[in-house]
Amino acid sequence: MSFTVFLGNLPVWVTKDDIKSWLNAENLVHDDVKVIRNPETQESKGFAFIDTPNSEEMNLIIRRFDRAPLEDRLLRANQAQPPKSRTPGLAPSGQTSRAPVGPASPTGGPTGPRRERGGKKHRRPNQNGPQGPHSAFAEELAKAL
Repeated sequence: MSFTVFLGNLPVWVTKDDIKSWLNAENLVHDDVKVIRNPETQESKGFAFIDTPNSEEMNLIIRRFDRAPLEDRLLRANQAQPPKSRTPGLAPSGQTSRAPVGPASPTGGPTGPRRERGGKKHRRPNQNGPQGPHSAFAEELAKAL
């Protein structure tokens, strides 16, 4: 079982060595520290993971650093969640995890009960319409469509 602490809301200047020195100053035991960085810019994404040898050390680190003040922010520390799959919609075997596609009837079928579509009609954004784009990004998106 893994005992990893998620440490978030870090300023971008915080390094692996900074976190290690904080842990050592508090006599907290850790196995490894990973500051997560943007692969293109190498700037910190503002969070890190601290591997600990056991649940007791993990809990001590969480209690010490959760809501601890640093500059004008409060750090967040909690038990790290397992990573999510990077390939959406794929099961471990490589097949899609959706229900099989087949004819749907109003009473149901392989894809479940049929739903009627309601509400507003979906339209493409119209630059000349009464509302127009709401931002520069929306304006560029409307041009591309």
